[in-house]
Amino acid sequence: MVQKIKKILVPLDGSKYSFKALDMAITLAKEFGASIVGLCAIPLEPPIYMPGMPSHYKKRITEGAKKFLEEAKKISEQNQVEFKYYIAYENPTKYVAEFANNREFDLIVVGSHGHGAVRELLLGSVAHSTIHRAKIPVLVIK
Repeated sequence: MVQKIKKILVPLDGSKYSFKALDMAITLAKEFGASIVGLCAIPLEPPIYMPGMPSHYKKRITEGAKKFLEEAKKISEQNQVEFKYYIAYENPTKYVAEFANNREFDLIVVGSHGHGAVRELLLGSVAHSTIHRAKIPVLVIK
């Protein structure tokens, strides 16, 4: 039985790997007539503690996220693919799979590495966690 793909989740953090995942998601979306949802999960605290920094950090990181999410939307629309996005203030290693599991997605397309505070050698922490926590297929893009 061939699975229908109608709704694809792409976690985006602005890294080249997340945009490679978007490119693959666009290719699949065009093939299957699917839509794409971009998700940027932003931890509430900066990677290192700095007094008075969290509110400034949140504003700065949110502005950056909106920029690359708008760019992802533009790229998708140029390819005639519907694209919506969400920004969540959550731990991305846990939230991506939770977001997908609680909504009707058919596939998650994730970059193999991203902008983590500490990079894992073989597979990024968000990709690794998503593979193990998601209840739907996950495609990892290098």
